Amino acid sequence: MTLRARLQQALLRLWQKRGFGARLLYPLAIAHRAWRGLDVWRYRSGLARPHGIGVPVVVVGNLYVGGTGKTPLVIEIVRALKTRGWHPGIVARGYGAAVGEPREVDPRGAARDFGDEPLLMANATGVPVAVGRDRVAAAKLLRNLHPRVDVIVTDDGLQHRRLARDVEIAVIHYRGLGNGWLLPAGPLRDPPERLQEVSAVVFHGDILPVRIYSPHFFMRTQLGTVYALKDPSRRVELPELAREQRDKGVRLLAAAGIGMPDRFFAMLRAHGLQFDELPLPDHYDYAANPFANRRFDCALITEKDAVKCRGNPALAADGRICVVPLQATVHAALIDLIERRIRAAAHADEAPAQRADEFSKAKAADGSPTA
Repeated sequence: MTLRARLQQALLRLWQKRGFGARLLYPLAIAHRAWRGLDVWRYRSGLARPHGIGVPVVVVGNLYVGGTGKTPLVIEIVRALKTRGWHPGIVARGYGAAVGEPREVDPRGAARDFGDEPLLMANATGVPVAVGRDRVAAAKLLRNLHPRVDVIVTDDGLQHRRLARDVEIAVIHYRGLGNGWLLPAGPLRDPPERLQEVSAVVFHGDILPVRIYSPHFFMRTQLGTVYALKDPSRRVELPELAREQRDKGVRLLAAAGIGMPDRFFAMLRAHGLQFDELPLPDHYDYAANPFANRRFDCALITEKDAVKCRGNPALAADGRICVVPLQATVHAALIDLIERRIRAAAHADEAPAQRADEFSKAKAADGSPTA
């Protein structure tokens, strides 16, 4: 495990309780809360105004810093909207990439230019993706390049109020809200009461108890068919790989440069696999080969890791490296809620009374929380 990965794991442990270390950092959390409150007040008072881009916007974000499952949820929402006749585009920050001016993601490009998650989403969905620190500018670029895009889905952005949005979705994973404190004393980027304002909350798997007032849904993720990084036509199901390991003594290594590598490892073990763990920092760039000097017959990585491994010639040519895709499933009622909201927003050029009626119907149809 790298030093950075160790520090990340130590912070996760610190943030799960209100111990001495967290209390020591609490004054900084108070300052963070004051800064967030000032930002909210600016928009509520009218001193700052969100920028619309002419099409509905769906924001998928989180309160808990790091990986909670936003990206697989964005991919699933985009796929579902495509099947219902929409033409979605995706906007993302492009974390870890040298992104200055907004740019469109080239699915054949490198993660260092666009970020690992935007590159993964572009390949997984086949829709246009734009990245940039300025999400408003990235969304406008996407619309200019692809006039058919009629809805924008953003990966992250719950805290970035400058981009006007019609739907807000907060994702909560199995760690819940940690100790409930804001950074750096806790893991939260916004206070827990922010969940009262969002359109829906999505629970990623089984989670710790969280008080919810907004409509809520569940997302389930499962591992798909394993394929070789060098030759994707070489494929094997996880139960078959587990049998081969038992029968032939295959030495496995599992590596993950994601926000919660322990979840990936737990899902692999649930299929009966035994392996050495190699947790890496989130967004690990794979510029250096983390598998060097390690003994294994097969290394299992995530798709987020794969888009970066392909940029390293030594890793791309290593036939022992295999990718384990993650498949997400969400309740159709969540997509219904999103579609009601964006359809109402798309009619914003209609008469005010009719528009207000559309939004009232959409809100009423959302109903009570749904599991």
